[in-house]
Amino acid sequence: MATSVSSPESSLGYAGWRVVLAGHCGVMMSFGSLLVFTFSVFLKPLTAEFGWGREEVSRAFAIAAMTVAASSPFLGRLLDRGEPRRVVLPCLAVFGLAFASLGFLTPRIWHLYAVFFVIGVVGNGTTQMGFSGAVSSWFTERRGLALALIMAGAGLGSIVLPPLAQGLIGAYGWRTAYFALGGLALAVSLPLAARFLRTNPLAERRQSGGPGGVGTALRQRAFWILVATLFLSSIAANGAIAHLAALLTDRGLEAGTAAWIAAALGGASLGGRLLTGHLLDRFWGPLISCLLLFAMASGILLLAYAHTFAAGLAAALLIGLGLGGEADVTPYLLSRYFGLGSFSTLYGLTWTFYAIAGGLGPVLLGRVFDATASYTLVLTLLAIPTIVSAMLMLWMPAYES
Repeated sequence: MATSVSSPESSLGYAGWRVVLAGHCGVMMSFGSLLVFTFSVFLKPLTAEFGWGREEVSRAFAIAAMTVAASSPFLGRLLDRGEPRRVVLPCLAVFGLAFASLGFLTPRIWHLYAVFFVIGVVGNGTTQMGFSGAVSSWFTERRGLALALIMAGAGLGSIVLPPLAQGLIGAYGWRTAYFALGGLALAVSLPLAARFLRTNPLAERRQSGGPGGVGTALRQRAFWILVATLFLSSIAANGAIAHLAALLTDRGLEAGTAAWIAAALGGASLGGRLLTGHLLDRFWGPLISCLLLFAMASGILLLAYAHTFAAGLAAALLIGLGLGGEADVTPYLLSRYFGLGSFSTLYGLTWTFYAIAGGLGPVLLGRVFDATASYTLVLTLLAIPTIVSAMLMLWMPAYES
């Protein structure tokens, strides 16, 4: 074990890459991937089955997001205090079981809301927040790449899961689809996390990268710019993703085609995250984020007026590419500006604001659609705060490379 720990980061035998593998697979089937990217696929089946409005169903997403917002700082503090497995494994188990339990939904809307509340409590323990601190403790020179490979799990999940969910719904119904996807989350995530997820035993590595401490971060301009950027971009991004399939089918595309466009968004996200990781190890991170956020804003604006397969696909590709600048740069910049001593706590605080905005976006789109039967104006307006978030990144101070 000592040889593995001391081996260079460029070696495939380095122990840190096994932690990356556990994180990649865990994030692929996490709250941020499985629930977020299949939500729009289940939206119409649920409204058709129970007669609920899109705003009513979207409130479940908001409940999960707000619960994530409330619980993220607490989960982050737990992650900073001990081995991440003690937090991540229970969260993965509860998340998979709760997602599968959606197959037992009843016509009472509170049933849906209750399950999404539980999912929100444990949700961020299954995402990159649960894995990034441990992975960062193993890497310095290749930290950007290592974190990008974790985030790529969400990209891969967003490619595979929407068409898989749509295929299961078409063949077996939405209840069986929930059962199958929840079971798959348990089968993929738990074994690898139990086997490989751990922090670097060289304790001093966890303090590298800059001054740590929550109090220090809260006095820094860099932290609040990150918070503002995440909040402003999350409203539009999560709203667009949650309603993507419904929007496209409203405009004449087949459900299967819409699901594949959602998968293409995931493919662009995967490519963008890997590219982002490569660039972060070489260039100033805020500039990379700024460019990717401009791409996202362009995609949201294009989606507002997309009525063809080509326009919908182009919009999805731009939004997916931009996702790398929305959330994936955050753990890298937190580690560079503030070190790793309170990394997960700080990450949890940023997620609070991200999740609040992420919950507002789908509900806002659902309410506007129910009132106007159109997404065009609201998406056009939401492109503006995304542009503002991109410009804010250029106000970030320098950090030690």
